[in-house]
Amino acid sequence: MAALIQDIDLSRRLIAERKRLGHDRFDEVWEGVYVMNPLANWEHQELVGGLTQCLGSVIRDSRLGLVLPGVNVSDREHGWERNFRCPDVAVFLNDTKAVNCGAFSFGGPDFAVEIVSPGDRSREKLDFYAKVGTRELLIVDRKPWALELYRLDADAFIRVGKSTLTKRDWLTSEVVSLKFRLVAGKSRPEIEAIHATTRKKWRI
Repeated sequence: MAALIQDIDLSRRLIAERKRLGHDRFDEVWEGVYVMNPLANWEHQELVGGLTQCLGSVIRDSRLGLVLPGVNVSDREHGWERNFRCPDVAVFLNDTKAVNCGAFSFGGPDFAVEIVSPGDRSREKLDFYAKVGTRELLIVDRKPWALELYRLDADAFIRVGKSTLTKRDWLTSEVVSLKFRLVAGKSRPEIEAIHATTRKKWRI
């Protein structure tokens, strides 16, 4: 359930309390509107860890760039706190156009991952990610389970493909030299990834 808080004092107290408790890690600001996102559950964090490790093996270990499990991404260099989003995983290649500003990135990652949680607005971020120049975006949906890969074309995203348990199509990234698909697992569906050159496989 969403809540619109018009009481400025109450809003400030809630934000301060979230920061004090460390609950603001996934919070965002959308054009001046503070968005309180839920804490990631166990499964969500497991997916973030697995994807970060997989992408790190391909990108970081080969010194091709950086892989971060979450980062503030803004469309402005000054006053960035007024408008930013936080992808679950972000890849910045060595020749990225994004600028590392310490607390945030001015410009989008080359490859980003959004893991959908109940009540979040992952798909509403597509226009923002396209605007800041994110080259590819992988969305991991969990109800129902599905993977969707989007690629930047001019100033907007196009959907490259979708992978489900009944239609296990491969989604091939042009940015990170990996292809992904959804497969059945023991306790939940898993993401299978294969490196284009080495053919190394991961199950996440």
